[in-house]
Amino acid sequence: MRKWTMVLVATSFLLLTACGESNEEEQGESSDPLEVAVIPAQSSGEMSDGLNALETSLNESMDQEVNVDHYPSYNAVVEALNFERIDLAYLGPLTYVIANEESGAEAILTQEVGGEPFYYSYIISHVDQPWDSLDEMLEQSEEVDFAFGSVSSTSGSLIPGLELRDRGVFESEQENEFASVRYTGSHDVTANAVQTQDVQAGAIDSAIYNELVEDGTIDDSQIKKIWESDQLYQYPWAVPQSMDDDTKQQFQDAFTKIEDEEILEIFGGASAFVETDHSNYESIAQAAEDFGMLNMESIEE
Repeated sequence: MRKWTMVLVATSFLLLTACGESNEEEQGESSDPLEVAVIPAQSSGEMSDGLNALETSLNESMDQEVNVDHYPSYNAVVEALNFERIDLAYLGPLTYVIANEESGAEAILTQEVGGEPFYYSYIISHVDQPWDSLDEMLEQSEEVDFAFGSVSSTSGSLIPGLELRDRGVFESEQENEFASVRYTGSHDVTANAVQTQDVQAGAIDSAIYNELVEDGTIDDSQIKKIWESDQLYQYPWAVPQSMDDDTKQQFQDAFTKIEDEEILEIFGGASAFVETDHSNYESIAQAAEDFGMLNMESIEE
């Protein structure tokens, strides 16, 4: 009897040890940090303090550890999202719809600016230029050096490019009716090129333009807006297609309760984060398809 008791005790110990090791393995797997990637949506200002504050806030709200990293380009974020090397990505609407098309990435969050989840594409010019509207400028298009931002930008490239194509003056950097076309790579460089009259007109994100004016980088009295797009839905935060519903909800809950101005400011001067879904970006997807830009190859610079 004593022998059988000892066997049972030993067996129970081995089973408990095995269960413990299994639980530790499961916990080890679930405790891998969640990776959040943020694109350089704007070049002005210092983002590092705000991103550090965001990382701290998410770690206080989420069940898993969270790392927040500043990625160097739109394309790098899309690639990481497509291959599920990251768990949440902040990226432009154009790069989001490309990721959605290529890998099923899903928009779950965006931000409001001034209480609205919208922004616009502007075409701007210097006040000394002899036109007050896009129609007037295009009458002299052969005299205009025109600047887009990044090829990957919704408001700095896709939407104004589509407008100019529909007006019959633009197909590509090489094929157009302008004196020249260039891609500056960022909104603030475009704004500065217009202000210094290095170019006669350029396309820019409305929220970033307003921020450049507010921080004194651009003198609004020297700039005139000669065209404004329809409403564009704000930059989305997207997760890979395989993301489980619980983690998606945790991200949504964590972001929507953020009130820290240091965090909100670096995302276009946001007033709040709000939930969203893919339906709000279908018009961008249609524009990208119309302009042949619904794949990574089309936006590689």
